[in-house]
Amino acid sequence: MRNLIESMSIRRRYIFILVGFSLILTLPGGLLSWKITQGALERELDEKLVWVAGVAEAVGLDTEFLPLIRGPADSTALAYTSTRAQLDALLEYVDEAHLFRADGSIIVSTRGHDVLPIGSPFHEMEAYRPEVDQAWSDGQATSVLFQGSDGRAYKYGFKRLGDSGSMLAVLMQADFLQPLVRLRTSLLGGAVLSALLAGLLGGLLATNIVNPVERLARVALRIQRGRWDQPVETDRSDELGRLARAMERMRVGIVNRDEQLRLMLAQVAHEIRNPLGGLELFASAALESEDPEERRRLLTRVRREVEELNGIINEFLTFARPLNAETRIHDIRGPLREATELAETQLRDQGGELEVVLPEAPLLARADPDHVKRVALNLLQNAGQAGKRVRLGAWWRNGEVVVSVSDDGPGVPRELRDRIFDPFVTDKQQGAGLGLAIVKRVLESNGARVALLDPEAEPDPDDPDPPIGEGAEFRVYFPGADDFPADPDEVDGG
Repeated sequence: MRNLIESMSIRRRYIFILVGFSLILTLPGGLLSWKITQGALERELDEKLVWVAGVAEAVGLDTEFLPLIRGPADSTALAYTSTRAQLDALLEYVDEAHLFRADGSIIVSTRGHDVLPIGSPFHEMEAYRPEVDQAWSDGQATSVLFQGSDGRAYKYGFKRLGDSGSMLAVLMQADFLQPLVRLRTSLLGGAVLSALLAGLLGGLLATNIVNPVERLARVALRIQRGRWDQPVETDRSDELGRLARAMERMRVGIVNRDEQLRLMLAQVAHEIRNPLGGLELFASAALESEDPEERRRLLTRVRREVEELNGIINEFLTFARPLNAETRIHDIRGPLREATELAETQLRDQGGELEVVLPEAPLLARADPDHVKRVALNLLQNAGQAGKRVRLGAWWRNGEVVVSVSDDGPGVPRELRDRIFDPFVTDKQQGAGLGLAIVKRVLESNGARVALLDPEAEPDPDDPDPPIGEGAEFRVYFPGADDFPADPDEVDGG
């Protein structure tokens, strides 16, 4: 059954389940109600049969003359005619009445002497031998329902008449069965109607779900085939609407990613072409030069171009490969100090100056230590290329650890401020423009964020680290830890 259901379409599965549930809900209850009603009415008929027989005995059925009725010759005797009249009076309440002895011979019957002669065997009672025996033993009993020659249902009631050795049998029509048949028909009709309505409802529900799902499936195939220009319709507010909106975000992300890939390929070709041209030029000059010193100088330039080319390739690879951040709570002053030690050497070689302002207390943040170091080093290198003085500061504010990197350079041009973190956007003559884009991606993988401060905005008087000039200031916001870990050994860095 489970395999059958799983092999169905969603529409058929909805209809099957709802119809099955409707039948399970209506049929057993209806049949149980019908069975209880039938039992109650049949018990009432049994009581009525026994009551009629008992009343007949109590109101004057003269049993003392019954032994006088022996054979067909007694059909005109007073005892027979009197008893027959008493039985005929019962026909107002029952369909037939019979008196018979323990040996099964007829005494008096409302069918008449011609049909059931006196003393003849009452063979009809053989079909109800268990009930008759029970009546002889207990004084009264009723038969099971049976169908008469006219197609109607009947039932016998038996009453032993004292110690006279005779039994009164009354036949009564089970007229309650007709309403029961109508009730059963109504219950079955209601169950069928309920199943039809459930099937219709299941079809409507399934259609309301399946059609949007099929539409989204077609959208997914369209996206898979590279047709990304048509947006996903998101006119619903339920779960399917959320799925459609998620697919639309996926489509937009794929389009953006594809655009970035195109730009990256174009930028790779552009950035690699220049070093390759220099390599070819210097290598050719070195081959033609006879002067060892000149050749050494040219090969040094070749090596420098190779290093630049390798740096460009590494930058592209860093931007393209997925990031897996292993975040944990640690004191980020450690990774920040490692980054400043590496950047300080480069700044000194360029004639620059690095100022580091870190608090004495630990700065606990949830982040990947290697990523913190990479981000800080990248921002410090960018700042060192823009100005001579560079400052790195960090502090705690509003549940976050804030890291500030500023310089005294010319700042970011106004037309680039809104796009400075996009790939391949730069105001420098050299470089692929991926540094800040990589910073943003690394921080997002850590649940952090980066922002470029507006140099025209009023400075925050609560900032512990004011800017050092008119240059750019980048701020990184790491999610902080409100409490120290229970175990001091769990704190990394510091």
